[in-house]
Amino acid sequence: VEPVLSKGNNCLDAAKACNLNDTCKRFRSAYITPCTSSTSNEICNKRKCHKALRLFFDKVPPKHSYGMLFCSCRDVACTERRRQTIVPVCSYEDREKPNCLNLQESCKKNYICRSRLADFFTNCQPESRSVSSCLKENYADCLLAYSGLIGTVMTPNYIDSNSLSVAPWCDCSNSGNNIDECQKFLNFFQDNTCLKNAIQAFGNGTDVNVWQPILPVQTTTATTTTASRLKNTGLETTNNEIPTHNDSPACANLQTQKKRKSNESVDTELCLNENAIGKDNTAGVSTSHISSENSLALPRSFYLSTPLTLMTLAFPLCLFLSSSVL
Repeated sequence: VEPVLSKGNNCLDAAKACNLNDTCKRFRSAYITPCTSSTSNEICNKRKCHKALRLFFDKVPPKHSYGMLFCSCRDVACTERRRQTIVPVCSYEDREKPNCLNLQESCKKNYICRSRLADFFTNCQPESRSVSSCLKENYADCLLAYSGLIGTVMTPNYIDSNSLSVAPWCDCSNSGNNIDECQKFLNFFQDNTCLKNAIQAFGNGTDVNVWQPILPVQTTTATTTTASRLKNTGLETTNNEIPTHNDSPACANLQTQKKRKSNESVDTELCLNENAIGKDNTAGVSTSHISSENSLALPRSFYLSTPLTLMTLAFPLCLFLSSSVL
């Protein structure tokens, strides 16, 4: 008989599966200790209990953490185990129930609680015209937002062992003129068809491959844009380093690079030779021809001075010959 009862208690099976997983077992033990240990002044250290619960749902894979929190049940023993998952005596209950609007204000003062409550309102927003009864058609995001509230002052839990209704530890007494606003806030937890359907779908396994978390479009776009920018930057850098249609000579580019990179030296002699070659090329003369002529031929001034020298030597000779004849 015992195996049959064990098989029918999905929450007990989920607890056993958690104990077989090292991560789940370690973080579960980490929150059970502060959530059950008593001190002289109070039943438990609620602050440490909440912190350990947040770590549990942040670090443990949903397969195990959700399995314990959203397990489907057929009897009271199972539902009570599900309700006791977060050790409600310490993490959930208190001596008196505060007003829900006052509890909401306390939550807004803490950035973790404030952001997670906003996620819950966004991802568990009911929609009667939706197939899933969720505005975003995403059960996984709703369950993630709900579990994110556990370990904050807004920690929700199952109200009783007879339904899937959940609520934070608060009521709407002493609301005054804000009674409608308070009741609306509380009903978002208690009568939320989106959240109830998400819990039920996970418990009976009908959520598999249905309405799973989708990667934000912004992430993909940002990645693509970043990759494109890096690619374009690389092309621009290459064009700057290796100019293909630049009117400036290569030496000018080298000098520019020298200014940008002080640790790189530029060969000034190379620059001068390149400038000279550039001028000769514009005149249509081969650089190799110029080089050979300059190395073998006499200076041009030599060809200009030779006739004058001969004429200077011939004039005194003529005078000498004429005087001899006379």
